[in-house]
Amino acid sequence: MEVNDTNLTPLLLLERSASVYPEKVAIRHRDQTTTYAEMAGHATRLANALAASGIEPGDRVAYLCPNIPEMLVAHFGVPLCHGVLVAINTRLSSDEVRYILDHSGASMLVVDTALSGVVAPIVDEVPSLREVVVIDDGGGRSQVAGTPYEELLARGLVDDEDPARPWRVDDEQRTIAINYTSGTTGRPKGVMYTHRGAYLNAVSEILHSRHTPESVYLWTLPMFHCNGWCTTWGVTAIGGTHVCLRAVDPGEIWARIADTGVTHLNAAPTVLISLANHPDATKVESGLVATTAGAPPSPTIIAQMAELGIDVVHVYGLTETYGPFTVCEVDPAWYDLDPAERARKVARQGVAFIGADPVRVVDEDMNDVPADGNALGEVVMRGNMVMAGYYGDPEATATAFRGGWFHSGDAAVMHPDGYIELRDRFKDVIISGGENISTIEVEQALMSHPAVLEAAVVAVPHDKWGERPKAFVILRDGASVGSNELIEHVQGRLARFKAPDTVDVVEALPKTSTGKIQKYVLREQEWSDQDKRIN
Repeated sequence: MEVNDTNLTPLLLLERSASVYPEKVAIRHRDQTTTYAEMAGHATRLANALAASGIEPGDRVAYLCPNIPEMLVAHFGVPLCHGVLVAINTRLSSDEVRYILDHSGASMLVVDTALSGVVAPIVDEVPSLREVVVIDDGGGRSQVAGTPYEELLARGLVDDEDPARPWRVDDEQRTIAINYTSGTTGRPKGVMYTHRGAYLNAVSEILHSRHTPESVYLWTLPMFHCNGWCTTWGVTAIGGTHVCLRAVDPGEIWARIADTGVTHLNAAPTVLISLANHPDATKVESGLVATTAGAPPSPTIIAQMAELGIDVVHVYGLTETYGPFTVCEVDPAWYDLDPAERARKVARQGVAFIGADPVRVVDEDMNDVPADGNALGEVVMRGNMVMAGYYGDPEATATAFRGGWFHSGDAAVMHPDGYIELRDRFKDVIISGGENISTIEVEQALMSHPAVLEAAVVAVPHDKWGERPKAFVILRDGASVGSNELIEHVQGRLARFKAPDTVDVVEALPKTSTGKIQKYVLREQEWSDQDKRIN
């Protein structure tokens, strides 16, 4: 008997919402709105325009844009013509952008005028690049010559009509996107996402972030980052409303929450910290779900969010896992706990997504570590929500999947209840006199002090112990505290040897575009004259 099935693809998600909710607002951007019928039409015209411009199945189409409607539509329009979307980090240098364009073999680059100065010096250095398209979203005059976006779209018209395209793919393992890693240990690697994996992650995002057709999702997370943790496709699937935001600004975020009735957002813990401590912060009486990842959130910020009426959904993953792979599912019994204890539970990384295979914590021989909350091992994953591999790098792919599982590089423990908890990146673990010190644990102890806003801990050289912890902290406005007081505060919460020897008060910490603290930058300045790997 012939099996009746359909290849999975996120394209089906827009097709459905355009049919079910044609007149519903799909996108808000400034004072403009776009319905789901219009969004589907825009995606169709873009796909036809790309095909008319010579983009063939498998060709890479790069976008260097902030969170604007055109960036969102590209997540459907590019794969609709069987192209591969390469969404580029908007904070990269010209050389880094050139490398990604060249490595991916991008045939076309679509760039926002505000970012055109980044590509102007390098567009002629990418042999594969046939055309540059410029989007004017009020970002100023373009510094690179290119085709206006409106002219590109006009190519998709045939006799003033938009020819229909099938919202189907013939192979769900086809690459839908290539997302590049941060490249802190060398050149970034291109992570290949499939239509199947993107579909399953998008649906999982709906479930775990508790989206409904009434969701109003604010784009505080860059769309270039793991395709917005696949929320570009997920919110569209459920028929929610996307509220675009060109840049992350706490005041602007609070204004959008008030003006547009935002119900959901995704952000790194540092963004949540900036929100909780902004002068405009006010309790969200109607409730709001903030999904957070990128670094383990401290129990302190989770508790602060709760006081503001914001429910934190804690997830964990990597670029190689389509973004989030695990979620800290809240046991109803936790609501009977003291708020601080409940926050500590929620700060764990949890269990695998519904669309993912079970997550494991293993030793060097790929044996599961004891589920005792103490034995340290590496987090490994596999299944539909793990990348197809690194583009053009079979050697790195084989290394990443040694033993048949993707190796995260994250050190964690497995608790008796089956929930994992990160202890550190293996490269961040401090080995002092033979004892392992988790920088995450020390950072969370520091942030429990009322004067501390943010904290980062790294290893610094020590003549006797090899390495010792050093802390960098940002204080809350108007707060004043001495280094010794902070050290004693940590000593009162952890074993004394885990406390930092020194604490530097700083104005800012180096961060990625998603708000993740770049510890390698701090390590580099401390180990600049030492033989120490600084990745």
